[in-house]
Amino acid sequence: MMAIKHMNRTLLFLLLTFSINFGMVGIYYAAGGRYDQLSGTILAVLYMFVPLVSVLVIEKVIHQEKISKTLAISFKINRWFFIAWIIPAVMGFITLGISLLWPDVHYSPQMSGMIKRFEDTLSPEKIQQMKQVAETLPVHPIWLSLVQGLIAGVTINAVAAFGEELGWRGFLIKQFRNMHFYQAALIIGFIWGIWHAPLILMGHNYPQHTQLGVLMMTMWCILLTFLFNYVRIKARSVIAASIMHGTLNGTAGIAIIVIAGGSDLITGITGLAGMLTLLLILVGIFIYDRGISRENIMTNRLNHFL
Repeated sequence: MMAIKHMNRTLLFLLLTFSINFGMVGIYYAAGGRYDQLSGTILAVLYMFVPLVSVLVIEKVIHQEKISKTLAISFKINRWFFIAWIIPAVMGFITLGISLLWPDVHYSPQMSGMIKRFEDTLSPEKIQQMKQVAETLPVHPIWLSLVQGLIAGVTINAVAAFGEELGWRGFLIKQFRNMHFYQAALIIGFIWGIWHAPLILMGHNYPQHTQLGVLMMTMWCILLTFLFNYVRIKARSVIAASIMHGTLNGTAGIAIIVIAGGSDLITGITGLAGMLTLLLILVGIFIYDRGISRENIMTNRLNHFL
């Protein structure tokens, strides 16, 4: 126990998290499990809580420290909680608009593109259910997706996202507090992206391009980390980052629900269109940070603000 206590905390966190997560997927895959099954969804949810477990083992069990303050577990509401809640939905609609700029992508209010996108990963029965829902709902599914995503984003999705965020935006930001903002974002984003690899290879987010999807997911996570880290610092709370993460998961469908054509590499939140959306938002935040807020978070060391 003493030897473990003197290990570098970041290294121990990475060893625990990656060993457990990669081991979970390895065992599931070896047992014949598939991502498009109900058990695959359960696996993905459990996967999200492993970073939290690793943090609790290191901080509470091994080092016996209080974490609410040091890891910014704060429910003190401020305007950045609201911003964290709204930005993902805005991202979905901007991504939708950018996707429609591609020459092989077109508007499809009948959801034909979204249905086709999941034909290889969902059973024929589920595909038929999707078609029936699209035909019988009194309002278009895109608006239902928006409302459901916003509600889930501050409730059940935020709880699941907290399982990740306590690791990425809580523990790792604390460990990298002596780094510049951009350095920490690059490293955390890379770790976060690689952490997704087993799920991506099973068909998560990029069912049409599982191997190339690992690279795409890593690039996307790096960009997203700049946004999430900034919101976590401004809100002074990892809970705000959890709300943003949960709402992003809940509203991601907005970006693909009414388009047809393209592929998972260029359309959707995690495709090229989503990355361009993130870049636009990050440029806006940089201008705000330097010109309006004047805190210069993005060009300073983290310990100036933590």
